[in-house]
Amino acid sequence: MRLSTQLLLALAVLPLAFAGAAHAESAPGALYAVTYVEVASASATNGAALLRQYRDAVRKQAGNERTEVAEEIGRPNRFVILEIWKDQAALDAHGKDAGTIALRDKLKAIKLAPSDERVHSALAVGPNAAIGAKRAVFAVSHVDVPAARKDDAIAILNPLAEVSRKSEGNVRFEVVQQTNRPNHFGVIEAWKDRPAYDARGSRAAQKQFRDKLGPMLGALYDERLYRALD
Repeated sequence: MRLSTQLLLALAVLPLAFAGAAHAESAPGALYAVTYVEVASASATNGAALLRQYRDAVRKQAGNERTEVAEEIGRPNRFVILEIWKDQAALDAHGKDAGTIALRDKLKAIKLAPSDERVHSALAVGPNAAIGAKRAVFAVSHVDVPAARKDDAIAILNPLAEVSRKSEGNVRFEVVQQTNRPNHFGVIEAWKDRPAYDARGSRAAQKQFRDKLGPMLGALYDERLYRALD
């Protein structure tokens, strides 16, 4: 009798488990915003505090599916904001939000240059759950190829994402395509720690990708390493 009861309970919980997994996927038409922020070196601590406030406020805004802020390793005055928005309407509303505007105004006083925001659509992405590992390392790369090589780039980016998500130590691997320049791509990775990231660089899939990408690059391959702000 006890076994039957346990089985019934397990079956009852299954739909909830699958509902949770589905919720972890981004909505069709979701937009991925990658924003680079650089503040004066003397203002790094203040900048981090303001960006934490920004992150916490944005997570409560309608249509926000994920927001993370990370600090560049070795350059604590440089940050990246990683956001997912349900659709263009949600992203537009975010830009007009009074709290968003107020925090951006505070950042203007300490920034070295205007923020560089790039908006993308999904190309090869997985579940959008937040990263929980405290030692996780983010690798955020910008891939720029000539317009004529766009499809060639996609042909090597998609399989790289699929293989990398199965690699030991990987907790996220997303490839996104810039909406206003479809020959520009973002690669957003998270690895459980620095050794896991370092090991990824010597794997066959990564080497083959870089060998194939090299001849088609339109600009220097730009990869930056970050740790999430707590």
